[in-house]
Amino acid sequence: MTDSQPRSEQYTLSMMYGTYADILFVLFPFLVIGMQRLWEGRLYETLMRPDLSIAAAILAGLAIGKFVLGLVTNRDLGRYKERIVFFIALTLFLVLGPSIILMLSIMGSAEVPGFVAFVQPILLIIAISLYSTAVSISNILIRSGADEPAGDGGSGDTAEDAGQGAGPRPAPLDLPRRTGNDSL
Repeated sequence: MTDSQPRSEQYTLSMMYGTYADILFVLFPFLVIGMQRLWEGRLYETLMRPDLSIAAAILAGLAIGKFVLGLVTNRDLGRYKERIVFFIALTLFLVLGPSIILMLSIMGSAEVPGFVAFVQPILLIIAISLYSTAVSISNILIRSGADEPAGDGGSGDTAEDAGQGAGPRPAPLDLPRRTGNDSL
């Protein structure tokens, strides 16, 4: 058990870095736009444009994808479908719907109300939180779904199961090596 604890911590740490790398990758273009507006002295304009709502909608879509991925990866996870559907509905209700409405309203209006400067950052923070939660829940469900059949004599797909030999593992794909004499 002591050997699986550091592996589990390493997996969780890697998952966290991957999650925040995804978030930073999504936010990078909006950072560039914000820096350009800061350079021109128009940073407040960023809060009044649909940029942050677009970023929130992208992250909400990614979160929904992660929730669905956690559900469809393993059929044994069907018992969690109500919880996952709840998080999908929560993401749609709290982030995706309001951010799309804000995008359309900002683009179609000549006068943007001042509350938009406060609502958009809040939507973005909620979207980041939901995406992080989606990745965590998806990976927890995948790991717990893979661990349970392993206890019943099946084989799991996690890194923890690789060294335990709980059952026969599928043979790795045997690809022929490419030599220098091969022609394209």
